[in-house]
Amino acid sequence: METFLLINFIAFITITIYGIYLFFKAVATRYAYIKLGKKTAFDLAWKERLRKVWVIVFGQSKLLKDPKSGIIHVMMFYGFILVQFGAIDMFVKGLAPGNHLPFGPLYPGFTFFQELVTLMILVAVVWAFHRRYVEKIVRLKRGFKAGLVLVFIGTLMLSVLLGNGMAQIWHGTGTAWTEPIASLVAGAFGWLSPTAAMVFFFIAWWIHTITILAFLIYVPQSKHAHLIAAPINVFISKRVPGKLKTIDFDIDEDADEEEISFGVGKVEDFDREQMLDFYACVECGRCTDVCPASGTGKMLSPMDIMIKLRDHLNEKGAAITGKSPWVPSYAFTDKTADQLAKAGNKEASATMETISMIGDVITEEELAGCTTCRNCEDACPVMNEHVGQIIDMRRYLVMTEGKMDPDAQRAVTNIERQGNPWGLSKKDRIKWRELDETAYIPTIKELKKEDKEFEYLFWVSSMGSYDSRSQKIAIAFAKLMNKAGVNFAILGNKEANSGDTARRIGNEFLFQEIAEKNIKTFEKNDVKKIVTIDPHAYNIFKNEYPDFGYEAEVYHHTQLLYDLVMKGQLTPRRAINERLTYHDSCYLGRYNGVYDPPREILQAIPGLELVEMDRTRENGMCCGAGGGLMWTEETTGNRINVARTEQAIAVKPTMISSACPFCLTMLSDGTKAKEVEEDIGTMDVAEILALSVLTENETKTA
Repeated sequence: METFLLINFIAFITITIYGIYLFFKAVATRYAYIKLGKKTAFDLAWKERLRKVWVIVFGQSKLLKDPKSGIIHVMMFYGFILVQFGAIDMFVKGLAPGNHLPFGPLYPGFTFFQELVTLMILVAVVWAFHRRYVEKIVRLKRGFKAGLVLVFIGTLMLSVLLGNGMAQIWHGTGTAWTEPIASLVAGAFGWLSPTAAMVFFFIAWWIHTITILAFLIYVPQSKHAHLIAAPINVFISKRVPGKLKTIDFDIDEDADEEEISFGVGKVEDFDREQMLDFYACVECGRCTDVCPASGTGKMLSPMDIMIKLRDHLNEKGAAITGKSPWVPSYAFTDKTADQLAKAGNKEASATMETISMIGDVITEEELAGCTTCRNCEDACPVMNEHVGQIIDMRRYLVMTEGKMDPDAQRAVTNIERQGNPWGLSKKDRIKWRELDETAYIPTIKELKKEDKEFEYLFWVSSMGSYDSRSQKIAIAFAKLMNKAGVNFAILGNKEANSGDTARRIGNEFLFQEIAEKNIKTFEKNDVKKIVTIDPHAYNIFKNEYPDFGYEAEVYHHTQLLYDLVMKGQLTPRRAINERLTYHDSCYLGRYNGVYDPPREILQAIPGLELVEMDRTRENGMCCGAGGGLMWTEETTGNRINVARTEQAIAVKPTMISSACPFCLTMLSDGTKAKEVEEDIGTMDVAEILALSVLTENETKTA
């Protein structure tokens, strides 16, 4: 027996060291690949970031948005942490029979708790298997690889229970209440001799040991690399959701023109934080499940973007570093990345040069389909930031290769020349205020002539200035400010475009030109507070202009109106007898967390019945206008705005409301497409509030 135990010990140490070596080799290789990316400045805010890890990683807050999957994951996550003590106890029992962890009088309670945890994990495994292979949840992949982790975990749990049962027979300790499941096993196999039970114990023990080590090696080479990458990814995630990074256009005069590029055209052009996203991806499909493009039949799948970039990085990394991502490499000789690692740097690099990341790995159609709504990012349990990566690749197409959708190109050219996407005259920007001469809407220049001051700059936006439907929103909001006694002014014809459309389409150079001009205008006129009806302008002024040296207090019109209603400066009196559903703008909601002010305003209006759509607030579906798609035509699948309108119609409203001129336009078009525009109205929150607050004479427009 002593000889057997010695051999058993040597074999255990040998295989364990080898397994741990392979694990660290796989992790180190991926770390080497990530280091190929660009370094970026990192804003270390320990308290804020650790709180995020606590809530998202340990609180599982993102996962629990889908209660069934969330509960399964919580059971596995905490169960697997807790059961590691049982694994150590199992090792002790096999290396030193008759011994166990030195917990003294607490040991019986420990074994009972471990059995409960083991049973809980088995329940989670069966439940997860049922959801993936029996219910066949659409977003979940099927096949052997997708379910391999369930095999690993199930094997680990069953081998523990079988081993503990055999140990009871072998050592003759008898059944015990502290090990109920193991005691059932011992009872079922009580006819075995102690020697036979010992043999079965060590079979179970070795199955457990090899499975743990195999799982350890498997983790960094599979989607389960998220066990390592996800906590780091959550910690380093952006402090401002959806904020785009800036590009430095200062070019070294000695640089080769062919080497100059902007945006991301090669996988190594991504920064290291972005590359970590690839390995953090869980392949759970939550992002694709909520993506408006994917849901309406477009080619884009945020999950597939992550997976394809990860696989491409593995191959490109192997070619550059000469390190295979697969261990042990002799078992993966058929894998392209392994072959590239062994081919030699020159040959491997030549092979990779024939592969274009945008075109061969990620298609232009996929990139064009993104509305930048960030629903994918909100749903992602590991805080992957898909939108920023898509925009970076768009930037490469637009600024380096000169490729852009013709409709988008027309809009961008018009913005560059006339300051609006339609190409209408700059001199006509102020004409919207002529629609209602009873409203007092002064320009800053006019106030200066009168020696008057203003508190807020009302940024009307291109939509409010030129779009006939959105002009009514601007008028209603201006009248409400007049009623409340708010001192405001507009720039009039001096107002330009915010630059959001240009930036999201990918023309960063034009955006920066626009931003610099706007900032000069703001500073020249001593603008301290900005209010706007456009959530896109609100977001870019509030979150992205500070990168260019300008900070101001920025308000969305619903935020200001909410404050005015709460302070009693605006009092809703007239009843609006409508059944209304509210659509959340992505740039107001997911980008800036503004969900309650619009609803609070609507709920303060007499007679109004507010009903929520199935997808609302953080999970509200995009209208389809973001990312510059307002100015392009959808040629594949169903129209996003129609799909969102159908969700609104499902709750049987008589009115659909929003707080964004883009959203309102898309939803209005949606009601027309569904031929319900006569039965269901579409109005901005400000327009509805104006109907309730202002008298009939005050609401009349010229």
